[in-house]
Amino acid sequence: MSKLPLADHMHDVLLTQLMDGTRKPGEPLNIGALSRELEVSQTPLREALARLEHSGLVQREAHRGYFVAPAFTKREMTKLAAARELIEPAIAAESALRRTPDFLAELAVTIEELAASGEGTDADAFRQYWTSDARFHSLIAAQADNVFLEGAFLALSGHVQRFRLFMKAGHAHAGQAAAEHQRILDALSSGDPGVAAQEMLSHVRSASERALVEHEETRA
Repeated sequence: MSKLPLADHMHDVLLTQLMDGTRKPGEPLNIGALSRELEVSQTPLREALARLEHSGLVQREAHRGYFVAPAFTKREMTKLAAARELIEPAIAAESALRRTPDFLAELAVTIEELAASGEGTDADAFRQYWTSDARFHSLIAAQADNVFLEGAFLALSGHVQRFRLFMKAGHAHAGQAAAEHQRILDALSSGDPGVAAQEMLSHVRSASERALVEHEETRA
């Protein structure tokens, strides 16, 4: 077996463990211990951890190594939402002007997958929720065809992935999120940049509000 497929497999194994709660926020990820536990060499594990670090789900510190990214504080969630409220509506407005039938069709598929994810309760269902939500926003960012806006979006994307992962109650609201995505899709289809921007702003705010409620319930 080549190193690349094994690294991909290890990435999937670790990502599943993050999603099902096997690996907790802040938990150290010692490569030697993981190698023994998962019965693989350290090279594919390093590659997998580097990918997870790029996504924001894993962090690395000098002299400490890798560890699971910590859960968000309330302040971090609020600041992230504020940044998204500036960037993502602008991206949606640009994308509305550059919509194509193929682009709109791809978005529709992600909405179907997002809605379907709410029917399950296991790690696979949460993973479908996580990936379909991420793809919806990434497709819109790419369609904007603005390297500076997309760059700003990508700079936030790791933090947003971390937000999705640790705000797992979001999965319970998959139907509501899918409905919000559908309104964004309808606005994009209309070609009205102002409406597209407003629908995206409403969605980002709603997602943040749901996360803040969960954060407070978790601390209670």
